[in-house]
Amino acid sequence: MIKGMNHFTVLSSDLETSRQFYIDVLGLREGYRPPFAFPGAWLYAGEQAVLHIMGGKSMPTNAAGVIDHMAFTASNLQETIDTLKRHHISYDLHRLKGLEIWQLFCHDPDGAKVELDFPADEPEPQQ
Repeated sequence: MIKGMNHFTVLSSDLETSRQFYIDVLGLREGYRPPFAFPGAWLYAGEQAVLHIMGGKSMPTNAAGVIDHMAFTASNLQETIDTLKRHHISYDLHRLKGLEIWQLFCHDPDGAKVELDFPADEPEPQQ
C-alpha cells in the first residue's frame, strides 16, 4: 500500500539550467545522488529527495506526458514572487476557493508545470 509520495523525476534538455531553476528559484537544495551512469541531480526539501532531474536523454515529443503538474507545499509567498520576477519567470496566482490557500503556478525551463501551495494566512502579495 502507498504510504506517501517519494519523488518526481523530470527530464532536462539542459541540466544546469534546470538545476538553477529548482535551487535558485524554488529553494530546493542539491544532495546525495547515487553514481548513475547518466547525468542528473537529486534535489531535496529537508531530508527528502523530492525531485530527480535526469539529463542525457532525448526529450520526448510530448514532454508533458500524462502527468499534468507537480505540487509542493511552500512558504514566503512574497519572497517567491519577487524571486520569480527577478528571474523573469511568469506565473499565475490565485486563492483556492473553499480552502483559501494561495496557489502559484509556473513552468520549469523545459515546460513542466509546477504548483506551489502557500498557507491561507500568508498576506496578499504585492505583484
